[in-house]
Amino acid sequence: MTRKVALMGAGGKMGCRITDNLRKHPDRYDVAYVEVSEQGIANLAARGITPTPQSEAMAAADAVILALPDRLIGRITHDIVPQLKPGAMVVGLDPAAAYAGVMPMRADLTYFVTHPCHPPLFNEETSPEARADWFGGVAARHHIVSALHQGPEEDWDKGDMLARDIYAPVMNNYRVTVEQMAILEPALVETFAATCI
Repeated sequence: MTRKVALMGAGGKMGCRITDNLRKHPDRYDVAYVEVSEQGIANLAARGITPTPQSEAMAAADAVILALPDRLIGRITHDIVPQLKPGAMVVGLDPAAAYAGVMPMRADLTYFVTHPCHPPLFNEETSPEARADWFGGVAARHHIVSALHQGPEEDWDKGDMLARDIYAPVMNNYRVTVEQMAILEPALVETFAATCI
């Protein structure tokens, strides 16, 4: 059975990466690509995609991926969360909004947060494409971290599969809490790793 996924910010930097990866799984996902910026719409058009109106996408969504700039998440989620059907999953790509409490929380929704760890600096990639993929999500294998912030335990598997697909190729998905994720990214990772290199 395919899941109806609404991808917010589908034509942006992260949105395009996720768009490209979700299109590899038409058997799993029926995706509504939501985009309002001129450049984002052009990026989708280059992929042969016409954006779906936000209200239409929200009404049908089993999961909503927030591929949005952090500064917009609070405002946009206050608009879209009331439109979601009970049982839908809100997927954040960064722990900041969930940890800071800027997203409205509904008891009948699942909130899943996932973040890429990016490819290891020292790895075993051999293809030129994978060696050039410093960010991950195109050709280089990398780890991710995820948290089931709110929702029934059985929703972990749904979120895990979606996270692995949007960030593919993934080596491991490490389960953490949103608080642990917020400590790791950016505080620990970027401060500590930059010092060591």
